[in-house]
Amino acid sequence: MIKQIRVDYRLLHGQVAVSWTSALGADCLLLVSDTVKSDPLRLETLKLAKPAGTKVVVKNQQEAIDALNSGVTDKYKLFIICENLENAKAILEATGEKSLNVGNTPFRDNTKQYGKSANLTKDEEELIKDMLNEGIEVYIQMVPAEKSIKCKSLFK
Repeated sequence: MIKQIRVDYRLLHGQVAVSWTSALGADCLLLVSDTVKSDPLRLETLKLAKPAGTKVVVKNQQEAIDALNSGVTDKYKLFIICENLENAKAILEATGEKSLNVGNTPFRDNTKQYGKSANLTKDEEELIKDMLNEGIEVYIQMVPAEKSIKCKSLFK
């Protein structure tokens, strides 16, 4: 059962390991990144941040979709953390889920900040608009205790 799909370029860190995992009651974190598996240092660092009693799996986008479609993840209370919006959109399309938490996207040139932690390019704004038009609820929320910002109100 998918508990939540989140975009957070950091993937696994204190907010995810402690706040979100316990708030969601997740017992498995699926980290979706097309870059981490080719970066041994980053992969090892992510493994060190693993919350006690929680399984952590790192897959690229296609491997994650294959695993989700195979049913192998069905036995878990799954929290899916995607490195970027493109990965998240592909996961949403593959699973039919209708909700996305934008937790943290990095500051880059030509980004606009929304809330405390979402820095979006024009292309990412368009991607969110596409998801909203497809009936997906997209909201910005860094931690569970923080009030969420509904993207529908931002991108009319």
